[in-house]
Parts: sequence; C-alpha cells; structure tokens
Amino acid sequence: MEKLALFGGTPTVKETPNHMFKWPIITKEDEDAALEVIRGNKFSGVDITEKFCEEFAQWQGVKYALAYTNGTMSLAAAMFAIGLQPGDEIICTTKTYWASIVPANTFGAKAVFCNVNEMLSMDPADIEHRITPKTKALMVVHYCAYPCDMDAIMAIAKKHNLIVIEDVSHAQGGMYKGKKLGSFGDIAAMSMMSGKTFAAGEMGMLVTDNRDYYVRALAYAHHERFHEGYIEQLGELQPFSRISLGAVKGRVNQLCAALGRVQLKYYDERCAEIRKAMNYFWDLLEGLPGIRPIRVDESTGSNMAGFYCSNGLYLSEELHGLSVNRFCEAVRAENGSWCDPGANACLHTHPFFYDFATTPSDKDDSLQRSVDIECFSVPNFKCFDKEWIEAYAAGYRKVIENHEQLLAGDSHTKQETRWIGIGNKKQR
Repeated sequence: MEKLALFGGTPTVKETPNHMFKWPIITKEDEDAALEVIRGNKFSGVDITEKFCEEFAQWQGVKYALAYTNGTMSLAAAMFAIGLQPGDEIICTTKTYWASIVPANTFGAKAVFCNVNEMLSMDPADIEHRITPKTKALMVVHYCAYPCDMDAIMAIAKKHNLIVIEDVSHAQGGMYKGKKLGSFGDIAAMSMMSGKTFAAGEMGMLVTDNRDYYVRALAYAHHERFHEGYIEQLGELQPFSRISLGAVKGRVNQLCAALGRVQLKYYDERCAEIRKAMNYFWDLLEGLPGIRPIRVDESTGSNMAGFYCSNGLYLSEELHGLSVNRFCEAVRAENGSWCDPGANACLHTHPFFYDFATTPSDKDDSLQRSVDIECFSVPNFKCFDKEWIEAYAAGYRKVIENHEQLLAGDSHTKQETRWIGIGNKKQR
C-alpha cells in the first residue's frame, strides 16, 4: 500500500498549475472593448448591449435575446414573461441554486419540487405525478452542464399544456442531440457572472422565439426600451409603457456587454478544449470503484458545454462504506484542492419555502432521494495539458486504491450539504 498524503505520504500534486484553472481568458481584445466603454462613458447605454443581444440570438439560434444585470433577474423576467401569477404552481428540481425558483415567490406562485436522477438532472419519471390543475410551468435546470432529457420533458409538457423555462446558467452552448440547450423550451434564461463558463463580468441573458414573451420580458425591467418608439405593437401592455412593470431596473452594464461580445467569438472553441480535458480526466479514472463520472456520450450529438462545476457520483458501498467527506479530505491532501463533498443543498430542505414564501410549498418525504445521492467535485480544467490532468487523476486513483487506510479514522456518516451562495466562500 502507498502511504496517503493525509498520513504523511508524498502528495501527488505539489503545486497549483494556475494556467489549468484561470478563467475567464482575458486578452487585449477584451481589454480594448472594456476601455471603449470606460473612455466613452457608455456604461448605461444600450447600443453595445443591443449588438451583443443580436449576436447572441444568432449564435443561440433564436429570434430574441435580452440582457439583464444578472442571471437571477433574467430568470425572474422569464417568469414574468410567461404570466406567472398567484395561484400558479411551477415545478423545479430540488437540487439547484436558489435563483432557479425563488423568484416565483415574487409573483405569489408556489414552488413544487421534483427529484433528480443519478446524473443530478431533472428526473422525467418524477414530474408527471406532481402536476395539478394549477401547474403552469416546468423550470428545467441543466445542472452542472449535464443536459436534461428534453425529449421526455417536452413530451410531458405537451401532454399537460405546460410552459417550459430552461435555466441554462451552467450550460451555455451545451447541446442535446444536436440542438442547443435553451432552444427547446418556450423561453430560457441564464447567468453570465464571472464564475460561469460563459463569463462576462455580471450579466444575465433571456432568449426566446416567442415575441409576446420577449415584449413582456422587456417590460419587466427595461423601461428605457419599453415604448412604441422602440418596439412596435405593444398590444395589451401599451397603456403601461415607459414604466418598469417589474418595478426593477434590469439594464446590464455595457462594460459586461462589451466583454460578452468578445467572449462569444471564442466561446465554442474554448469549451471544446475544456471538454477534451475533462473527458480525458474521466477516461483516466474509468473502472475505479466508488466513483462514476457525470458526463454524456458525445457521439449522440449531446455535450456538456464547458463542464461547469463538474462533479462525480460517489458510491460508498464500493469502498467499504468510506464516507464521501473522508474521501474528499484525502484527495485534497493529495491534490491541494478541487475535491469537496456534495453540491448545492436540496432546496426543499430550506425553511424559506415553508416559513417565508407567500405560497408555501408542501413538505414531501419522497424528495429524500435527491438528498441521498452523494457526489463530489473534481478539477475544472480550462485547457488540455496531459501531464497535469494525469497528475490530478493520479491523486484520485491513489486515494481509491489505498482507501482502507482511511476507514479507521472516518467519523463522518453523511455528506455535508452546502448552501451555495449563502455564507459560503466558494460558489460552485
């Protein structure tokens, strides 16, 4: 047996190769675009943003794209766009960041949660029995860049006449069977904050082919463009023009829009290299007990965009019951970082939805299945460098092959959940 670093053995990775993880990639072209905004005092305009939205819509393959200050506001705008209102219900997976569903409370709607499958993705088999006459929409989250089963989900939505919102915050540019995520549902929204794969400072984007939804989304938070001088035929909203109907100002800072335009030029190319690196990493760990990759078969025409916040599944029973906490502790000792237990805590366990929400959610013991699925994070490589990828994979392999050393000191019984973005230094 090889002595693990946790017990004084030699660490597998002795230094952090910054080039493997630095993101976003900022070049002189990005800097020049930003300086143009700064020197021209164009922060609060819309000209650069409009160009970016046109380019993004073309790239996305939809008619309309609308930029917001952040992803949370774009998701709220999508809910306003579809007419979510008091008494409505919206179904969302319990394992996701809170912004996927909390804005529904603003409209007096009720959050209904469903389970994820073993890929941490919305489980189509757990949706239909949660639908009631009050159900208006499905919030489909492509969590950690893994594309949901859109064939099954769209069939359910069609059968029950439900609106589909896609949250693509983790998977901008990802594909499902040859079609881009965010173009299956009726409307989609996503974050482009600095930690995302598509990073443009702090921004959100909404996309749709539905003109009525686009106009309502514009009306929600873009008062400076919500009038007939900017867009013709406002229809039933015409009497309310020039006022933000969401009572918020959602116009993105054009510094972010300028960065977004440059990032878009190289985004697909950079994501392809990330996928090459991440798939190579998982190939090196293929067949090891206790862990399974969360990734798709790219030969089907699907992919995971830039593998945002990549995770693996953990099966403690294959490692003599070793807890995922102890496993991650040992990997961090070998590799320096990049291995934490769990992902976003399941939302149905947070008191917000029962003790604060305008329309409280129902407590549901069947959602325990999502809690019981154990996972762990892996390095988020941003470039393909075989030597370093092999080194990090070796750290995971070393821990698994010598895991029996960890059993005696394992005091953990269950993975720790993390309320991402609520008092946490790391946001995954």
